[in-house]
Amino acid sequence: MPLFQFRRPRTASGEPPDSAADSASPRRWVRWALAVLIVAGLHLSAMRWIEHNRQPTNAPPEAPPVQVELLTPKPIAPPAPAPAPKPAPPKPAAAPHTPPKIAAPAPAPAPVLSATTPQPEAPAAASGIAASAPAAAPTQAAAPAPAAISGDKFSVPPSGELRYDTLVNGMMNQTGTIHWINDGQRYEMVVSIPLPLVGPYVYSSKGHIDGFGIAPEQYSEQRGRRAADIAIFNRETKQIVYTKTPQSQPLADGAQDRFSVVMQLASLVRGAPDKYKPGVTRQFSVADNDSNEIWPIETVGDETVQARGGFTTARHFTRLPRKAGDRRKLDIWLAPSIGWLPVRILQTEPNGMQIELLWAGTLTQPAARQPDAASGTQGASDESALAAPETPQADNP
Repeated sequence: MPLFQFRRPRTASGEPPDSAADSASPRRWVRWALAVLIVAGLHLSAMRWIEHNRQPTNAPPEAPPVQVELLTPKPIAPPAPAPAPKPAPPKPAAAPHTPPKIAAPAPAPAPVLSATTPQPEAPAAASGIAASAPAAAPTQAAAPAPAAISGDKFSVPPSGELRYDTLVNGMMNQTGTIHWINDGQRYEMVVSIPLPLVGPYVYSSKGHIDGFGIAPEQYSEQRGRRAADIAIFNRETKQIVYTKTPQSQPLADGAQDRFSVVMQLASLVRGAPDKYKPGVTRQFSVADNDSNEIWPIETVGDETVQARGGFTTARHFTRLPRKAGDRRKLDIWLAPSIGWLPVRILQTEPNGMQIELLWAGTLTQPAARQPDAASGTQGASDESALAAPETPQADNP
């Protein structure tokens, strides 16, 4: 028998310490797992609360539930006729020459009147009226009131090089531009939106101005490095033809393309801003690069928009769903401080991607209204509002 014999120590319960540790290990892991689950649940709840209560800077409010009025394209109202000049007051007639007075003979004695003698009538006072008649001016007949002018009041924005900050899903991108030319008879619009990795999106629209407003003749759409798709508005055959598809569609009066509709809306609002109240919906016939459809655009109301030049009040317009399940959205904000031009445009794709344009120029106060000969109606003289925008800073992405 050995002198020294080592015995394993035992716990108070009589079990070896290793077996006690083995039994305690599962309980420890359970506690750790419960703790991790509780912490993860708290973090998830906090993230959901933050996401639910976070409000974007320029988040559009809910659209008014009641539609006030539905507007359809109508011809443009002709220019108001100039008031007829008031006729000059007639010159007073010269006084007739008065001959020298001659002494009258002594009057004969008045006869005695009896009850049977007929009484001569008193001389009429018409002699005095007749004497003054030559000096009186003839009274001019009142002119009939002019007939009421029917149609849409319209004022095309003046030419300008418009610059916008572009954002993709809220992340600042390079500066985009809207090149707009209007000489009163023809127009040209080129929209350039730079996008990372895929290249710039360039949209071009050119045409003339007719009795229904802006009338596109050709619309071009080029996305990145792909070839451009073109839509031709044939006014002679009343058809819209496309290079992307062999089909053609009827050309409606007042038809627009995807970007000329923005300037058409701005021209209508410039002509009659009080007409576009919350809930008023206007229909536009709009052609894309392969189809033509009706766009119902509703007036949401006046809101405050934050752009590079500061805060400004703008009227919010949103395109209602064109069909069941339509998930593509378009929101436009027109600001009176820049002549009712778009201060913000937000395009939301069906997959949730958002492309946003925010005004990058100087926000000026609208000038006084005066006759706009090019558009044939009363328009705002706001060429000053389209002054060259601020040059982007060097550190601007």
